[in-house]
Amino acid sequence: ATRHELIDTMLEDSERLQLTIDQILLAGKTGDSRRVDNPTEVDVADIVGECVVLAAKRHHLAEGELRLVDPVPGGEFVIKGDRDELVAAIINLVDNAVKYSGDRVKVGVAVARIGARRVAISVRDQGIGITSQELKRVFRRFYRLPSALQSRVRGTGVGLSIVRAVARRHGGRAYAESRGAGKGSTFTLELPLNPS
Repeated sequence: ATRHELIDTMLEDSERLQLTIDQILLAGKTGDSRRVDNPTEVDVADIVGECVVLAAKRHHLAEGELRLVDPVPGGEFVIKGDRDELVAAIINLVDNAVKYSGDRVKVGVAVARIGARRVAISVRDQGIGITSQELKRVFRRFYRLPSALQSRVRGTGVGLSIVRAVARRHGGRAYAESRGAGKGSTFTLELPLNPS
């Protein structure tokens, strides 16, 4: 039993280190280039669903702790871009929402049309929240919330900078909203829809 416990711990640590390496490599890639090379059509509903399932497994969440709000059918929102980068951006948003939720995880992920030509992927949590001063800094590379440091939430501070870089490379934007400390937050990735 002890051996299995140690093996599980080593596997989790190895996975965490691999994710950190992947994040740093992606941060370098997205920071160097203004546009996506060889974009393909990407179904937003497909990748958002995939990210929600992956995050629920990774964080061992119970049913209802992480959910899709009003799921949209496949094919409704299609964008041109790099699928792997978009998955990394969405996973970063969902992982952060779970990590910063504290002991009671309640995260909702929604996909919605913004006007005629854009789609928004919003991740809402009821966690530690963000002050207005911190909202201005959260997308900076290596920036970590002071409350996260106090609560010992693991992270490198590159995730949200990757989200913003991916958004810009795809002609979109990323932003955060919160009513303040202890009042949760919403992070949104807004992207242009495929004109066709």
